[in-house]
Amino acid sequence: MEKKLFLYYIYHGCGKLLTSEAARRLAFTATSISRASRQLEEMGLIKTEKRGVQKVIFSDKTPRELFEAAKSHLMSPVKRTIYVPKAEVKEDLLVSGYSALSECTMLNPPEANCRASDRIVAGDKTSMGTLQDPNDQFAVELWRYDPQKLADGECVDRLSLALALGENRDERIEEAVEEMLAQVWGG
Repeated sequence: MEKKLFLYYIYHGCGKLLTSEAARRLAFTATSISRASRQLEEMGLIKTEKRGVQKVIFSDKTPRELFEAAKSHLMSPVKRTIYVPKAEVKEDLLVSGYSALSECTMLNPPEANCRASDRIVAGDKTSMGTLQDPNDQFAVELWRYDPQKLADGECVDRLSLALALGENRDERIEEAVEEMLAQVWGG
């Protein structure tokens, strides 16, 4: 939960953010947001102060500086990846993984289209641990949080995507992730 709040705060521009606004936008309780902001403050990533009855989150860092400072605290949002027959996926899932990276960079799309969900999809009962037929299956990443909350159009958000692909040591992927992050930072 603190990861979602943190990424939302970065997308918000790292200015002053009322915790009540974050709770409303992320559909969290005030108690959950308070706990998450306290954890982020204990990690030294943000500061908080009370303004009357409101609690405000703020930082003196830019979004890029804050993201870089937090990388060691943030883990991949992906718990595991399953391969599901396309016909069995009845809901709209966000584009994720290398598929999403290929949509915002010059990287070629992967063999199997990748999607993201925070819950078991309809086809999970017929899912497989390995890709059998890229024309008939989606790679579905099961996420630790709802990727819809921070979504970037039809794709997962770019900061979460960078975290999901952060362990990849392929030079082409690393360069594509850096290119994507440069777009986020406006550089």
